[in-house]
Amino acid sequence: MLESHESGHHLPELVPWKIPWLPALAALVAAILFARLPDQFIFGAHQTVATVVRWLVPALILVLLCALIVIHWEELRIHHTIRSLLRRRMAITLIAIISAANVLSVFLLVRFIINGGHSSGHQLVVSAIDIWWTNIIVFGLWFWELDRGGPAARAHGNESEPDFLFPQMATPDLFPKPIQPGFVDYFYISFTNAAAFSPTDTMPLTSRAKLLMLAEAGISLLTLLMVASRAVNIL
Repeated sequence: MLESHESGHHLPELVPWKIPWLPALAALVAAILFARLPDQFIFGAHQTVATVVRWLVPALILVLLCALIVIHWEELRIHHTIRSLLRRRMAITLIAIISAANVLSVFLLVRFIINGGHSSGHQLVVSAIDIWWTNIIVFGLWFWELDRGGPAARAHGNESEPDFLFPQMATPDLFPKPIQPGFVDYFYISFTNAAAFSPTDTMPLTSRAKLLMLAEAGISLLTLLMVASRAVNIL
């Protein structure tokens, strides 16, 4: 712990292992993928607005990420309940911003293809790949944040009903200790759902989990089908 020799007061300590670095890194990657997109997939033909949005969305994501890291300062004088409430609301806001930006990009991509917009096959495929991976990141973050009340509830044993049935939960003889799924587990669920358009080894249990997986698979299928048909014609 850091200590001030002049005043004798303890300085706030940042506990690295308690900070969800992988979800934070995933959100940062999503922001970079969004900023890479061409103007027509950010805000259509409005180039000036697209430029503003291109940097505004990553800036908001970065601000929220910094705020979330600050909340994890162990000795920050915030009541535990208020800290948890702030963290959860900011995390949901961050994921919602990424989700809204990506849904808009998908809509603009589909409209661009339907209207016969002119673009090189290479640019179209690269943009579609960026949108597809952002879609995976977004829903991985949603799964991680919502399952059993969120990461804080899971860590403190205050979890609510499970949203997903992991293989380890179905085989308690092989895994006698209660599992604590991490972000990698939810990212894996998101990837397999986006690639297979259906659950694989982990089953959704609640209605919200099923609706989220339905939305992710629908976006993934729409993106791949539309872009594949258009790119083949161009190439």
